[in-house]
Amino acid sequence: MADSTIKSIISLPDEKIDMLAATSVLQQQATEIRNQRVNWQSYLQSQMISQEDYSFIVAFDNADAQAREKLLKDNRNQAAKTFLNLLGHVSKDQTIQYILIMIDDMLQEDRKRVEIFHEHCAKKKESVWGPFLNLLNRPDGFIVNMTSRIIAKIACWSQDLMDKSDLQFYLAWLKDQLKQNNNEYMQSVARCLQMMLRIDEYRFAFVSVDGISTLIDVLQGRVNFQVQYQLIFCLWVLTFNPLLAEKMNKFNVIPILADILSDSVKEKVTRIILAVFRNLIETPEDSQVSKEHCIAMVQCKVLKQLSILEQRKLDDEDIVADIEFLNEKLQASVQDLSSFDEYATEVKSGRLEWSPVHKSAKFWRENAGRLNEKNYELLRILIHLLETSKDPLVLSVASFDIGEYVRHYPRGKHVIEQLGGKQLVMQLLGHEDPNVRYEALLAVQKLMVHNWEYLGRQLEKEQTQGTKPTTSTASLSVKS
Repeated sequence: MADSTIKSIISLPDEKIDMLAATSVLQQQATEIRNQRVNWQSYLQSQMISQEDYSFIVAFDNADAQAREKLLKDNRNQAAKTFLNLLGHVSKDQTIQYILIMIDDMLQEDRKRVEIFHEHCAKKKESVWGPFLNLLNRPDGFIVNMTSRIIAKIACWSQDLMDKSDLQFYLAWLKDQLKQNNNEYMQSVARCLQMMLRIDEYRFAFVSVDGISTLIDVLQGRVNFQVQYQLIFCLWVLTFNPLLAEKMNKFNVIPILADILSDSVKEKVTRIILAVFRNLIETPEDSQVSKEHCIAMVQCKVLKQLSILEQRKLDDEDIVADIEFLNEKLQASVQDLSSFDEYATEVKSGRLEWSPVHKSAKFWRENAGRLNEKNYELLRILIHLLETSKDPLVLSVASFDIGEYVRHYPRGKHVIEQLGGKQLVMQLLGHEDPNVRYEALLAVQKLMVHNWEYLGRQLEKEQTQGTKPTTSTASLSVKS
């Protein structure tokens, strides 16, 4: 996608990017807190704040938009000094909440005001982030989430990027908040991420704290459509970077989003998923990666979903354009699809099923040796699935494929033993699912047998008679 398009996305006003419900918990609470005015006089009398801080905060608190503009223009340094002093010296939760809302509103009125804090801290040779990051440790949910919102604004709207160590701390904090069960501020957390990930340097930092895996884990759980939309938006923004777009499906993004697409009833969720899919094809600089993404989408039944969407009367021009684009690309990839491409993409997705390629003797004769490519990449995935998958279908197909590899590749038995596959297949002989036991037994036989022609006849005979192979078949020609 052209640079101008990316820039236009990054410069879009927040309300155009995400029509964040004004009813979110943070917004509701902020409205209530705004109406509970603070008695600044009591803080002055108890000597908790200085006279100059008192004078500024009272004037600011009572000013309308026009008066605030003049006050900030004439007292830029005092504004930052007073707000940071108050955050550092006031301990009462309600007052901290009120101060944070004042800061947030001030920045929302004019995003250039973030520089007020940078200028003040630069003069004092202090970090602008310290006072705000410290507040993330407070127990009060409103305080930490309103602080997070302010941090995101300063980090995104300032000319100076956030320092690396502070950035990692903040992104790790956001990631941990996403993982919290029943976090009532989930929309606000996601909103901060939506802002942060529009900046390229912040995207890489997020990936380095295992951010993509976290987004995927949360999307696999039960979240409402608003949070679903926001988190997929985060993935979408990440895909504008070619390097990130190329590695995105290593996190199983396409299968997860394809599942959500098939269940989605909200147009905004559909739109953002299609936009991610389009970027995953358009953005990578390596055409082979784009091809793999197309194949993954085909295997995840995206073409079927596009067909269903085409039958609806959609008013959104973006959705219509994306459907046309994806249809054209996916149909073309089906034409060019080799059976090995199809197989490799299925294995990499981890979603094995009895697609025709597995049971094709011709496929295994021609391609068994290709499972050795890239340091046995596909074999290692199959073996990893044997070790980690809980799905009987995946275990059955993986066992079968390992057996076929051994059968058709002369050194296959040795390779599988070296990679630790033989032991895992043998463990499945005791699996609770009869289909898994059956395929594991076949694979074990293939791992041990010499006389293939004889075993083939025996298996054929037993299958014709409607019986499953017995361990006696395996012993017909095993290594002593």
